[in-house]
Amino acid sequence: MDQVNKLILDSLESDIELLNRTNRALLDHPGKQLRPILALLVARAIGGRVNDDTLRFAAASELLHNATLLHDDVADGSAERRGRPTVMSLLGSRASVLLGDFWLVRAVARILEASRESNRVIRIFADTLADLAEGEMLQLQKASAGDTQEADYQRIIYNKTASLFVAAALSAAISAQATPAQEEAVRSYAENLGMAFQIKDDIFDYQENVSIGKPVGQDLQEQKITLPLLGALQAAPEQEASVRRMVTQIGEHPEYQAEIVAFVKTRGGMDYAVARLDEYVDKAIAALDVLPQGEDRQALADLARFVSERKS
Repeated sequence: MDQVNKLILDSLESDIELLNRTNRALLDHPGKQLRPILALLVARAIGGRVNDDTLRFAAASELLHNATLLHDDVADGSAERRGRPTVMSLLGSRASVLLGDFWLVRAVARILEASRESNRVIRIFADTLADLAEGEMLQLQKASAGDTQEADYQRIIYNKTASLFVAAALSAAISAQATPAQEEAVRSYAENLGMAFQIKDDIFDYQENVSIGKPVGQDLQEQKITLPLLGALQAAPEQEASVRRMVTQIGEHPEYQAEIVAFVKTRGGMDYAVARLDEYVDKAIAALDVLPQGEDRQALADLARFVSERKS
């Protein structure tokens, strides 16, 4: 990770002082860095070592992730991320978009430096970018209409979260010259890991006193119907129309938030989401059976359990 972070830092160097100063502030609070960690573990589990291309692809995954966060902060109007003010809140939406573009281009540059398979990996990351855009637009569409169903939710969280987990893991597998069977196993593991990660985040939105880097209840304030609420609606179909209407009107009636949270908790929505989360974790761990046994494969299984058990 030290080598990955040095690559990220080197990628962001510029002779524009405002750009350098803002990038340094972001790098001082890097978050969990799960995507590059995932990439490194996958390469080690398959090939027994990390090579220069693995490092490049791992750095690219984190650069791309942060680029999307900078753009998301504008789309969501977020004033805070990881417990700190966003670039958007400090410098405005224009600066946040431009900075996100800069990180994105630097991610592409790192991939193009690879000694082999750079074209294939670029296509994988390009597909992820398309997924991210489609996921964001579908989420906006559904939030406006208040008609999100579970199939919509699954597509949204795959596109917005799991797709980048897949890109990070699959590119690392390619760098380690994985077999087709190993690539498919890694793809399945990363997809299920990413789905579990987002479900856990969505569970946090209904919990109090949890330090998650975003305000509790933010999803509801943005009219997002996520898995805990979908589970509660499934258990109380007679209340579905009225609760959905409340979600669409929450901007004008912020008092609805407490009522919806209470509905989710009393109607088993949290238990429903936790059960689905555990299913995805189990699928992720099962996918690892194709990889060689060893402590790196075990670390990948531990990572999946961490995603389920994390407190922030």
